[in-house]
Amino acid sequence: MRLILIRHGQTPANVDGILESTVPGPGLTPLGSEQAEQLVEALQDQPIDAIYVSTMVRTHLTAAPLVEARGLEPVERAGLREIAAGDVEGLRDEASVHQYVSTLFAWCGGDLDRPMPGAQTGREVIARFDEVVSEVEALGVDAVALVSHGAIIRAWCAVRTDNVDLDFVTDHYVTNTGVVVVDGSTAEGWTVTSWLGQSVSEAAAQGISSDHSPASEHLDD
Repeated sequence: MRLILIRHGQTPANVDGILESTVPGPGLTPLGSEQAEQLVEALQDQPIDAIYVSTMVRTHLTAAPLVEARGLEPVERAGLREIAAGDVEGLRDEASVHQYVSTLFAWCGGDLDRPMPGAQTGREVIARFDEVVSEVEALGVDAVALVSHGAIIRAWCAVRTDNVDLDFVTDHYVTNTGVVVVDGSTAEGWTVTSWLGQSVSEAAAQGISSDHSPASEHLDD
């Protein structure tokens, strides 16, 4: 089956470079709302049988135009929420961002038992996302959109797909309303077939996008 992983639209916390993982959290900026509207056209050729969102407001608002266009009822699941920032929640200084990002990358490299200080381990985070994926697989449909968050999308892809790893996610974050398409199954394995509109090999050849600002390079919650 196909998983269409979508990061939410821009939030005020994104603009300010703040580590923000509270529930329900902030809504979208005016630009974020525009990005959500643009998803309808961007995904017009993608069959979507169901739409899942996290418990965070920003995913509900991002999914709303797509939900209306497809005539689907969104399904809320806590397992899709962003990786909790723990001890550095609400902070934006370099040391705090480094703590969050370095823990994320440790998980992507296989150290899943390392905890985010004051929050969950990588194993717990991946397990809760896995639970939603298992539920989606049990629907027996062809394609499901999961509107989630940048850091957890990168972590899950690095751990659970066969062609995205630590090196790739270190150089490639997920832009607001960026789309990552994953095909396969839990039983046979998952493969990223499109990362922000490119194949993994095309994206890897380009490296870090030149339009990333230093503050947002790896901070994509």
